[in-house]
Amino acid sequence: MSIVQKIRTFLSSPQGRKLTSQAQQQLSKPENQQKLRNLASRFKRR
Repeated sequence: MSIVQKIRTFLSSPQGRKLTSQAQQQLSKPENQQKLRNLASRFKRR
């Protein structure tokens, strides 16, 4: 089984769906969005 297949299997499991939901909740917060933008800009500079 390839790594992509393993990830897809995990994301379709109850635990994967729960983690996906938690990630979406965290990403909806403005302070976390700003942290991600700052992180992305640091990688773009390299």
